[in-house]
Amino acid sequence: MCLGIPMQVIRSEEGSALCSNGSEQQWVDLSLVGEQARDTWVLVFLDAAREVLDESRALQIRDALSAVQAVMAGREANLDDLFADLVDREPQLPPHLQNN
Repeated sequence: MCLGIPMQVIRSEEGSALCSNGSEQQWVDLSLVGEQARDTWVLVFLDAAREVLDESRALQIRDALSAVQAVMAGREANLDDLFADLVDREPQLPPHLQNN
């Protein structure tokens, strides 16, 4: 399984960018998303940015990954806080799967 990690661009140089995920920094290939400005959020899979994110979506993904890490480590976590966008919401099927 491959998980996308939201990372923020620190600086760009010819097709790649130094990106940060909290205290971790790494060089990321920007071939699929093009050059990005400082502070842009990107979703990174296997050292390559695959999608440009707005800050709220990046933080939602980061919270979800934190919840998964907490559960896998057996730590107590307030999942309602980490999945706030899902609380008090009924799941919706995509239109092509809904019975009309």
